[in-house]
Amino acid sequence: MSQKIHRDMTIEDIFKLFPHKSQKLAQEMTNSGLHCVGCSASTWETVEAGMLSHGMEEEEVDELLERLNTILDEKEDLSTISLTPKAAEKFKALLAEEGKSGWGLRFGEKAAGCSGFEFFLDFSEKAKPEDETIESNGVSIHIHQKSKNRLMGSVIDYVEGLQGAGFKISNPNVKSSCGCGNSHGY
Repeated sequence: MSQKIHRDMTIEDIFKLFPHKSQKLAQEMTNSGLHCVGCSASTWETVEAGMLSHGMEEEEVDELLERLNTILDEKEDLSTISLTPKAAEKFKALLAEEGKSGWGLRFGEKAAGCSGFEFFLDFSEKAKPEDETIESNGVSIHIHQKSKNRLMGSVIDYVEGLQGAGFKISNPNVKSSCGCGNSHGY
């Protein structure tokens, strides 16, 4: 049986135990009102203490734990990179707004942050000779061949919440992540 997240785990421990899911877990916690993700409180505060100190009820703690464990149970497809339907729709809308219909999405990573790498997304008029092209939900994703092995299995989603909206990337190859979930290591 795989390990589960429980109410007595600190937020820091969750990211250490499940770095490959840290981006999705951080987003779910933040969307639930647990804003200590990435702050110094996460090193000692449990999920339960964090939720209750932010005025949440016991039932809300249980609901968050259920959603977090559902994220842990999600299976990854390591043979591709994919955009969720919502992310593909938003990207196509951005292309139209920018007058770049038909362009692709450049997905990569750069050295940055406290854990080594940060993902980036950009418009890509056409694939470069050293690129690999993957199709997902009607969008061509261009990735540099040197990054391919580290990026395979990634899911690019578009989320909207109280803390803003944007594209969020979940990569099962990530082995470590900073507390805020912005940078990662392999």
